[in-house]
Amino acid sequence: MGYGIDSPREAGTTRRDALGLAAGLLAGGALTVTTAAPAAADDDEWFAPEEAWAPEAEDWCVADFDEQFEADLAAAEAALPVEDSRGLGALERPTGRYTRPLRRRYRVTSRYGVRGNWAAGHHTGIDLGVPRGTPVYAVTSGVVVLARWSGAYGKAVTVRMPDKRYVLFAHLSRISVRQGQRIRTGARIGYSGATGRATGPHLHLEIRARRGYGSDINPVSYLARRGVRLL
Repeated sequence: MGYGIDSPREAGTTRRDALGLAAGLLAGGALTVTTAAPAAADDDEWFAPEEAWAPEAEDWCVADFDEQFEADLAAAEAALPVEDSRGLGALERPTGRYTRPLRRRYRVTSRYGVRGNWAAGHHTGIDLGVPRGTPVYAVTSGVVVLARWSGAYGKAVTVRMPDKRYVLFAHLSRISVRQGQRIRTGARIGYSGATGRATGPHLHLEIRARRGYGSDINPVSYLARRGVRLL
């Protein structure tokens, strides 16, 4: 009908032609290919299987102050038996032992104290990038204050240590301890994951001088003074 439509061969392009065109544009700087990062999720089911994990991938922790979690943590501690609220060093009375939370190689994906939009104004823990399902161990003995879904921290375990400080293991894929349990150094806490507000599998290790958010201290320095090097 004379609408100026090209013949099928002229109007279409073969797969080889398209690939050639894309290669030319990339070579000339006229085409930029970007890959969008996955949005934070409430669980880690979206993430690729462990064998697809690449140590070069950036794993970002965006966990922040979570009012419900802090309330649950306070209530859980109040519910502990009286004997568990004092003398927590009884399991290892002399000096206590400390160890790393991971027994395989890891990559630090976010250091403690990095400035950002967190309520505290900085990253409150250190992120250790490992494949999902990596075993996580207690850095020392203590009492499990809370072991459950913990809001922005995802599946998490909070332990009150013998020195009355708290250690938080966050974004786990699975938890292996229960609330109120007394644990020893090196006890298996659970397995790494990307639950809560996280964009990749890692362990968020946070140490608090007091129970509440914002009382965090540097976990690298804390453990180094006790003979454990994270870096």
